[in-house]
Amino acid sequence: MTIGVEFATKSIEEDGNTIKAQIWDTAGQERYRAITSAYYRGAVGALLVYDISKKHTYDNVPRWLKELRFVLVVLYLCVFAFGERCRTLCC
Repeated sequence: MTIGVEFATKSIEEDGNTIKAQIWDTAGQERYRAITSAYYRGAVGALLVYDISKKHTYDNVPRWLKELRFVLVVLYLCVFAFGERCRTLCC
């Protein structure tokens, strides 16, 4: 579970070019919605991840896609949606 906002970056070399990926994880929390557009401004792709055990997270995918299309004014936007399920084992 993400509490707050998490950030990671990864750079790779491909054919003499540097490709930099930044991952911003806000966990879709409404309290961070006002600032999320700043995170993906200038992006050319996005991953929309939802929890397959919580239907409301899947139902929010179109809203996030609409917001991406509104904020990211690019000719080509590569978007992937993934369903995931993470189980935490407690002792």
